[in-house]
Amino acid sequence: MSETVSTSPYIIDVTDQTFVTEVLEKSKTVPVVVDFWAEWCGPCRALGPMLERLTSESNGAFILAKVDVDQNQQVAGQFYIQGIPAVKAFYNGQVVGEFTGAQPESKVREFLQNLLPTQADAYAKQAYEWEVGGQLMMAEANYRGALDEKPDHLQAMVGLGRVLLQQGKTDEGIALLQRIPPGGQERQAADALIATAQFMSEAVGQDETTLRANLETNPNDVPDHYSLACLLATQENYQEAFDHFLEVIRRDRAYKDDAARKAMLALFTILGEGHALSKSYRRKLANTLF
Repeated sequence: MSETVSTSPYIIDVTDQTFVTEVLEKSKTVPVVVDFWAEWCGPCRALGPMLERLTSESNGAFILAKVDVDQNQQVAGQFYIQGIPAVKAFYNGQVVGEFTGAQPESKVREFLQNLLPTQADAYAKQAYEWEVGGQLMMAEANYRGALDEKPDHLQAMVGLGRVLLQQGKTDEGIALLQRIPPGGQERQAADALIATAQFMSEAVGQDETTLRANLETNPNDVPDHYSLACLLATQENYQEAFDHFLEVIRRDRAYKDDAARKAMLALFTILGEGHALSKSYRRKLANTLF
C-alpha cells in the first residue's frame, strides 16, 4: 500500500520480487529514484507526496519507485536501510545518489536535477548509437561534442578512445584512454582497450603457422613466444596466450620491459578477476614470479 494513489506511469510500487527488473534493469535506460517508506512514518508522509509531485512534473525524466520497507524487508536489508524515509537514486544499476530523512523541496529539487542527463550525456548517448550502427566518424564527432561540454565525461572518453582505436588512430586513442583516472569501471574498460590495441599492434604481420613451427624447432625463442601470445590474445584464445606469456616470464622476465607480466595483468582485466582463467593464471603467475 502506498502513501498516495497515483495514476502517473512514472510512479510505481516495487517489491522484493520486482526490484531487480523495475529498478536495477530499468535504471540502465533512465534514472530510477527509490523511496523507502513505511505507513507509520510521519516524515515519509511529508516527503512521499512531494517526490510524487516532482516526478509527475518531470514527465518521465526519471522513475519514482516506492518500496514499503515493512512489506519488503529483503531489499531494505540489502541496501542497509536503517532510517526512513530513505531515498536512493540508481543509474546503470548502481547507486548514484542518496539522502535520508525529510528534506525541504529546494534540496529535493537539487538532488533530482543532478540525476538528469546533461547535454554531454545526450552527445555521448547519440555517439554510442552511431558507434553501434558502424558510423564511426559520426560517433567520433558526437563523443568529441560530449567532451567539449564536459572534458572529464568518463563514458565519452572511453567511447572516443574505443572509436579512435577502431579507426586505426591508435596513438591518439591510447593517449586519451590513459588519461582516465584509476578506479571505477571506466578505468577497467580503458585498460582492456589499451591492452587489446597493444596485442593487435604486436600481432601485425605475424603468421601463427610460422610462429608455431619456429617454436617446435626452438622452444627457447622468447620473441616468438611473446608474438604468438599476442596473436592468440587477439583471437581470444586466452588460455594458450597465458601459457606463452608464462614461458616468456620463465625464460626472460625482463623481455621488453617486463611486457609478458604486464600483458597477463591486462588479460585479467579483460576477462575480469572473477573469471576462472584469471583465477587460475594469477596463481600460476605468482608461482612463476616467486
